[in-house]
Amino acid sequence: MSPEFTSTWLKLNSLFVVLLGLLVALGAHPATALPATWLADIVFWPFDGQQTLDHQAARALAAIGGGVMVGWGVMMWLVVERLLPVDPRLARLLLIEATLAWFLVDSTGSFVAGATVNVLLNTVLMLAIVLPAWRLETAPVPAHR
Repeated sequence: MSPEFTSTWLKLNSLFVVLLGLLVALGAHPATALPATWLADIVFWPFDGQQTLDHQAARALAAIGGGVMVGWGVMMWLVVERLLPVDPRLARLLLIEATLAWFLVDSTGSFVAGATVNVLLNTVLMLAIVLPAWRLETAPVPAHR
């Protein structure tokens, strides 16, 4: 993978995290909760309509979790856009270590909660971020402006 392709790939993944975070945050209000409810139903397979976000606590956690995901995605974008061109080693470390920390906590919690499909989805996202970041060269990546 070229450094330019890797940078673009990581930015696309950060955009995906932001969009997923916004989808989760939509679960905070009953009028916009349907996409987040479907996501909850998917991670508690089978897709059978049994999961809802109709409790105040679930809606609050959707807002918090969605906000954290949006922040994480924006931070990933900034690391790739601004830090990677000047300090690729630090950018690589931040992307890999933060992603692995998220993966371990989220996947362990998902497993304990019985949302095993989320562990699989987390694995796909983790690999989509960590593998390209792992392959980053130590030479600076040209800025895309």
